[in-house]
Amino acid sequence: MPNTPLKPTLSFWQIINMNVGFFGIQYSFGLQQTAVNPLYSFLDAKPQDLPLLNLAGPMTGLLIQPIIGALSDKTWHPRWGRRKPYFLIGAIFCSLCLFLFPFSSALWMAVGLLWILDAANNTAMEPYRAFIADKLPEQQRATGFLTQSFFTGLGITLANLSLYFFQQWITGTTYTSSGKAGIPYWVFGSFFVGAFCSVASVGWSVYSTPEIPPTEEELADLRSHSRNIFSPFLEIFSAIANMPGVLWRLALVYLFQWYAMFCYWQFISHSIAKSVWHTTSANSALYQQAVGWTGLVNGFYNIVTFLSAFGLVWLVKKFSARNVHMICLTLAAVSLLIVPQIENKYFLFAPMIGFGIAWASMMGVPYIMVVGSIPKERYGVYMGIINMMIVVPMILQTLSFGYIYQEFLGSDPGVAVSFAGVLLLLAAMLTAGIKSEKTSD
Repeated sequence: MPNTPLKPTLSFWQIINMNVGFFGIQYSFGLQQTAVNPLYSFLDAKPQDLPLLNLAGPMTGLLIQPIIGALSDKTWHPRWGRRKPYFLIGAIFCSLCLFLFPFSSALWMAVGLLWILDAANNTAMEPYRAFIADKLPEQQRATGFLTQSFFTGLGITLANLSLYFFQQWITGTTYTSSGKAGIPYWVFGSFFVGAFCSVASVGWSVYSTPEIPPTEEELADLRSHSRNIFSPFLEIFSAIANMPGVLWRLALVYLFQWYAMFCYWQFISHSIAKSVWHTTSANSALYQQAVGWTGLVNGFYNIVTFLSAFGLVWLVKKFSARNVHMICLTLAAVSLLIVPQIENKYFLFAPMIGFGIAWASMMGVPYIMVVGSIPKERYGVYMGIINMMIVVPMILQTLSFGYIYQEFLGSDPGVAVSFAGVLLLLAAMLTAGIKSEKTSD
């Protein structure tokens, strides 16, 4: 491994600047969480079809992130750097898709745009994880990754709250190609704001934060490897074959954690519509109210996320990343077991406190647990592989949960959310088996 000089310690505001772009990426992700499934419903999608219609996210994550990670590990440009070209290009395409999304006049158009949007989001997100590991010394990594949790909470909060507030100000609706009422006009405002935030925030991080240039020895090593179309795939297979044990244990935790989260995002608006508004019709005015309120509820848990993110830095240093994540997953499990039982819309916010703290942990703490075991010259590809651990459970969920929902859960969205809570409890138990490993920086 080439020797590299010690990484400089960054100020708090330098860490903020380098992560601002994560805000725009996560605003887009927030719209995917809260707005896309209702948007599908406005275009006459059936609830049991929602898992399959969300296949774009996990499939593009499975294909795009490890490839982008492997490519960025072998990239260096004197002006643009190693990681920044990828998350800038991803942000530009993300903005274009967000702008076009509410103009969908048919379900097939919305589904197609989601595939492009998710590919762009994944292109931007993966190098950002490696960017933190590249730039920060070990003692600042907890702050770096949990700053991303802060911007995750902030971006998703504003995305969710925008749905509610635009709903109060903008009336009217579009019509589908078949002449039925389609996407309400209030949806447009949220997507237009997201289109601006995505490219503007990433542009700021690209402008304000230089990357650490490779040494002459590292440059020589990069140039010594001949590359072709198969090189990224060979690098991915090699990395998996030599993957540290701690990553295999994290993969088992993620199997339950991310299967559960996909269940929550797909069915929470339907669950709230049934328990609070007592409706199961996606075309009713009551369901639109439930969607708006779900935006507030999801916005609230993301407020908790960005308020608690820096507190988790202190807890991780005091009690270890593993113990913090285990407790946070337990909080999330209890929250999702409670939510479907609540009939008063205002009481929904209470369990979201625990869920918001857990979401802050999910977006940052697992990376702290494993980054010390990853060789520095493979940060990109291993961050992509970690994302594969996220998207494989999501693919399994999209392919299997429609059947489980109908045959075993009685087509009840509240039971689907409770089922997610049980899976998160299993993930918490499995987290106890993770023990961090160390490699040289």
